Amino acid sequence: MKTSAAVLRAFSSDKPYAASQPLTIEQLELDEPAHSEVLVRITSAGVCHSDLSTLEGILLKPVPIVLGHEAAGVVEQVGPGVTRVAPGDHVVFTFVPTCGHCRACTSGRPGLCEPGTSANAKGTLLRNARRFHAGDEPYSHHLGVSGFSEYTVAAEESVVRIPEDVPLNVAALFGCAALTGLGAVFEAARVAPATSVAIFGAGGVGLMALLGVMVVGASAIVIDPVAQKRGMAMALGARAAIDPTAGDAIKQIKELTNGRGAEYAIEASGTVRAFEDAVACSAPGGVIVAVGLPRASARAEVSPMLLVAGDRTLRGSFMGSSVPQRDIPRYIELWRRGKLPIEHLVSGTAGLDGLNAAMDALASGNALRTVILPHG
Repeated sequence: MKTSAAVLRAFSSDKPYAASQPLTIEQLELDEPAHSEVLVRITSAGVCHSDLSTLEGILLKPVPIVLGHEAAGVVEQVGPGVTRVAPGDHVVFTFVPTCGHCRACTSGRPGLCEPGTSANAKGTLLRNARRFHAGDEPYSHHLGVSGFSEYTVAAEESVVRIPEDVPLNVAALFGCAALTGLGAVFEAARVAPATSVAIFGAGGVGLMALLGVMVVGASAIVIDPVAQKRGMAMALGARAAIDPTAGDAIKQIKELTNGRGAEYAIEASGTVRAFEDAVACSAPGGVIVAVGLPRASARAEVSPMLLVAGDRTLRGSFMGSSVPQRDIPRYIELWRRGKLPIEHLVSGTAGLDGLNAAMDALASGNALRTVILPHG
């Protein structure tokens, strides 16, 4: 079948992207789903910073590639052997296909699935296939999803069935922002009630972490240079929102926490400065969780004495240390109960032809989550 899809052929930092057009909308051939694969009509796809980082070559992927990894849709067709979903099911994608059998999967860390991670690096589906092509030229899949397309084929292990009452334009956010931000709070940091949490970065993931802190009943301090995002953080329940470019952010955090520092710090901006500040602002005995993705060459300075003498815990968290098949339904139930108003994180919508402009809005800091509606 034919599908319109957003293709990245070469990494670019030539801004504005609305003018340079690094993403081109192309008509591609999409093969039918093979064994254990599903064909999905994409109804929505969030524009995430990881998409921007891939476009800019910060996260390297094999090109040409169909971008998009935070998406939701409706199953149109299933291949032989599929047992998890059926045609007509509503699904959310996860950006690491999980085999369920490797050491990482069986130890409860599916975000580190070995075959899934290998497939993502190669730009293939879980079983090493590529289903997009133009003539004889194959196109890579982005993290097993390729959500910036009218239709996509994915491994059944890349989708989670969801109830039909979840609006599909909001459901996409459960596949990345929720898994990463909420997981950082619930699974990685395990934030306790009535504690203090410093969140560095108020993009989609950082604000989702804020919503998680509100669910737990802790107090959040959000640090972000963009006034609009700080305003949103306050509207969503933050105790305070700090501009790190105006004054000493660490000093302000300590003043807000009776001089001790934050008991938990979550770094969700992907910058070295924020990582270092997250460690520096933490209280003795505190937990620091890094979820942002900087360049692989980035280096930070952290004193081992600060960790050892203060008995602090520093850890990374990929995909929020979540288990998608378990956690996406849990997060949807929190949304149903009115405890996760994630619709407030959607800052706008666009069609596939608006993707380059959406990347500009994200790069400028003016957007939280633009949701792409491939079918209009």
